[in-house]
Amino acid sequence: MDKIRTYLLNLSRRQKRVIQVATDVILVWIALWLAFVVRLGIEEALFPFEMHLSLFAFAPLIAIPLFVRFGMYRAVMRYFGNDALIAIVKAVSLSSLVLAVVMYWYSNPENLVPRSIVFNYWWLSLIMLGGLRLAMRQYFLGDWFSAAQHVPFTSRDDGLPRVAIYGAGAAGNQLVAALRMGRIMRPVAFIDDDESISDRVISGLQVFKPENMQQMIDRTGAQELLLAIPSSSRGRRREILGLLEGFPLHVRSVPGFMDLASGRVKVDDIQEVDIADLLGRDAVPAQGELLEHCIKGQCVLVTGAGGSIGSELCRQILALRPTTLLLFEHSEFNLYSICSELEQRVTRESLSVRVLPILGSVRNAHKLLEVMKTWGVDTVYHAAAYKHVPMVEHNIAEGVLNNVIGTLNTAQAALQSGVANFVLISTDKAVRPTNVMGSTKRLAEMTLQALSREVAPVLFGDAANVSRVNKTRFTMVRFGNVLGSSGSVIPLFHKQIKAGGPLTVTHPKITRYFMTIPEAAQLVIQAGSMGQGGDVFVLDMGEPVRIVELAEKMIHLSGLSVRSEKNLHGDIEIEFTGLRPGEKLYEELLIGDNVVATRHPMIMSANEDMLPWDELKQRLRQLLEAVDQDDYPLVRQLLRDTVSGYAPEGEIVDWIHQQRRSELL
Repeated sequence: MDKIRTYLLNLSRRQKRVIQVATDVILVWIALWLAFVVRLGIEEALFPFEMHLSLFAFAPLIAIPLFVRFGMYRAVMRYFGNDALIAIVKAVSLSSLVLAVVMYWYSNPENLVPRSIVFNYWWLSLIMLGGLRLAMRQYFLGDWFSAAQHVPFTSRDDGLPRVAIYGAGAAGNQLVAALRMGRIMRPVAFIDDDESISDRVISGLQVFKPENMQQMIDRTGAQELLLAIPSSSRGRRREILGLLEGFPLHVRSVPGFMDLASGRVKVDDIQEVDIADLLGRDAVPAQGELLEHCIKGQCVLVTGAGGSIGSELCRQILALRPTTLLLFEHSEFNLYSICSELEQRVTRESLSVRVLPILGSVRNAHKLLEVMKTWGVDTVYHAAAYKHVPMVEHNIAEGVLNNVIGTLNTAQAALQSGVANFVLISTDKAVRPTNVMGSTKRLAEMTLQALSREVAPVLFGDAANVSRVNKTRFTMVRFGNVLGSSGSVIPLFHKQIKAGGPLTVTHPKITRYFMTIPEAAQLVIQAGSMGQGGDVFVLDMGEPVRIVELAEKMIHLSGLSVRSEKNLHGDIEIEFTGLRPGEKLYEELLIGDNVVATRHPMIMSANEDMLPWDELKQRLRQLLEAVDQDDYPLVRQLLRDTVSGYAPEGEIVDWIHQQRRSELL
């Protein structure tokens, strides 16, 4: 039978249509004959052709052209769906009506056709034409023989992974249809907490209650579970994931509601569980006026536009309709990637926004000033920075030049060109830092704080002899780790799980604050609209997360178990590697306790210590001289003297410093 199916599938389109038309002609005749049988009985209707031969000639001549007109031969049998069924109902109904008109127009008084014949012909045609197509769909999908042999749908052994689907609603049913057509996975059951449908059968699958999860696994042999609840809140998804964590199922998900609505993805685009669902915090709705305040109808520049935060800022800024969006990025590949994505979106959504990719480094002060003056930039989002703690610890000079001097260059260019709004993307690692990255980010904050207090700041470096009235409103927004960013632990864990482990965690007690990239970017835009000048805003990151617990959850939701002293036969081990240079056990978001609420429930304002610009300028000059001379002990000392709370731990691990020390020894 597989050979027959393959033969039919390999026929040309024309050959398939000829077979369909011929079959439909036969079915029309059979339906008409059965209509007489139902009305007159088998004996009287055994040979109705003698008296009604013309009727049997007219029936296919009327029906087939209408079937063609309603597209019944355009539908692909394997993907036969509700639209095709509706087309059959319309075509058969109209053909029956036309046949009735012909029947009574040309009827002979001696051989009148009973009126019920037309009704019988109508419903018999529907059953035969529609039923055959549904049966052939099952046949071509490979499900025919199990149904014919009364084999339960969930018990077939076809080698496909068996999956249960959490959510028996519209998304769940669409997913079942997609999986059956794609023949990549075998759906075996639904899980749903709706009492009205529990223990019922939907799309041929039994619906189990969540508390009967183990029973479902034992009965169906499910190996994976797909979450088909795209419109549920993140808090609800966290509850469900907590329930599923104790079962040996690889949990994956269909995309979220907004992704489905936007058309970016389809229901059957299965993905790993979003780690944001494990955190379970629902995002606070954005305040429209705060989002648009610094963007709509303005020229906006984003530095570090190709990075994790920078690229998401660009996506959200584009939706707020600036006149021009300038993408400033030193990585050619990252710039090309984000620019291509945004240009496609501009075309798709017919947006009247100019998107311009500009290659450049924030260490090039002249280029920054040239760009801001040329396009008359109104708002700058400064996301360019080196943020990987151990990497910056080993490359101190680059960390200082990029994070501190890069911010200073961008701020001075903004002052000189009259930029109205300047928003610095900062980090929780700037609070009582133990590493160079955190201390340089705090020093970048201090630079903006100092500049914001000066009415007419005398600038630094190449702009030292230029004085401008300060028209720029500087704002800093500080938050913790973002999920899925470059260098984040989440992609690393995914990679390690695929490789079979172990998962590497630096310390059993290490904790971090986490936030999704879209939420962080949205809050950054809103916070930037609230500043008065020199403000340091802190985002509400929720509760800190233990990294080892995050690792355990990811292992469990991959359908695997943790190998430990208590479970020697587990699948994946968690290995503790020790804290890296400059790394903290716990991150903080504030300096001091002077926190003020703002009009947004997720954004707070922190009162921070600062240095006057004249004093800070001297410190920056000394720091630059120390960097130029590769005097890293002096760099560390200057950072310690300038940045409140900076307490470096361990020896200096800069590669150049270590190499020179080894040569001296």
